[in-house]
Amino acid sequence: MPYLIDGHNLIGQLPDISLDDPDDEAKLVQKLIGFAARTHKRCVVVFDQGLPGGRSRMSTSQVEAIFASSRSNADRVMIERISAVKDTGQWIVVSNDNAVLHAARQRKMKAIKSIDFAAQLAPPEPKPRRDDKERQADVHLSPDEIEEWLRIFEGKQ
Repeated sequence: MPYLIDGHNLIGQLPDISLDDPDDEAKLVQKLIGFAARTHKRCVVVFDQGLPGGRSRMSTSQVEAIFASSRSNADRVMIERISAVKDTGQWIVVSNDNAVLHAARQRKMKAIKSIDFAAQLAPPEPKPRRDDKERQADVHLSPDEIEEWLRIFEGKQ
């Protein structure tokens, strides 16, 4: 399922990117590229007022970054895209804007709040490797067992 994402709404929910950062959009696109690589999902992220408006050079094959023109805004662009989608059941819309979420639900698209999607962007915790668990094993030997092992290793069986 591809995602249609309100970029600035999502940035406002992320602990590691600030809306005050002049590179906030680029940082979000990089985060979405990682998400798309992990999940094999396509993302279309829409931002307010880029110069010029339209598809950004930050876009990749899996993450399309779009800036609303100076005469529009991200919400309008998203609602226009929601209206134009043919396979509505395949899309997930991410926004905090009620009009955007309502438009998505009207078209039978899954709609989620930005805060809920933000949690999905964190990379998964690395799974402990098998040998890590073995190293962490807490082994207790009795004095008799220690003596037995010493005899074995010293060749005094």
